[in-house]
Amino acid sequence: MAYQKRTKDELAKRVAQDIHDGAYVNLGIGQPTAVANHIPAGREVILQSENGILGMGPAPAAGEEDYDLINAGKQPVSLLPGGAYFHHADSFAMMRGGHLDICVLGAFQVSAKGDLANWSTGEPGAIPAVGGAMDLAIGAKQTWVMMDLLTKKGESKIVERCTYPLTGVACVKRIYTDLCTLECTPQGLKLIDKVEGLSHAELEKLINLPIAA
Repeated sequence: MAYQKRTKDELAKRVAQDIHDGAYVNLGIGQPTAVANHIPAGREVILQSENGILGMGPAPAAGEEDYDLINAGKQPVSLLPGGAYFHHADSFAMMRGGHLDICVLGAFQVSAKGDLANWSTGEPGAIPAVGGAMDLAIGAKQTWVMMDLLTKKGESKIVERCTYPLTGVACVKRIYTDLCTLECTPQGLKLIDKVEGLSHAELEKLINLPIAA
């Protein structure tokens, strides 16, 4: 049976489904920012941005952008009633102090045991951009990764051991991809779900690692 990858919006919606009511959450630059647009109705999720915002809402409608109100990726955001903005030093104190329940980050590689590499590929000409990723990866109570499973060359971004410079060691709890959702454990990868039509054996072949059911 043929399978279809999750679209960017479907992946963002899948991540949003797992964020619990009342959670304080940081959404990293790139794909994770789309999660803000898919928080289930009636669920209170307090979104934080490392440049100093608490209480972000979904992306503003076209024509309603305020470019003085942006997230860490310089994208215009909305502010929910009761939201606030403040100095980024206070924001980093919040991140480092363990006050975030979840952070959702992009990644170049994640190891089966949860090591994260997301700030540099180490390749010539690559521009390293760590931002607050190291603080978030270690400071949040749970670190989730949201990414495509395969690179443009068809290689798995989930690996036995990261070959890129590390952001954090054994910090990733879950990996959300366009083909599957996995949990990182000390024993290795554990399957949470996968797209319809993709067999367990096919998924293990794509990743080239064993996955516990």
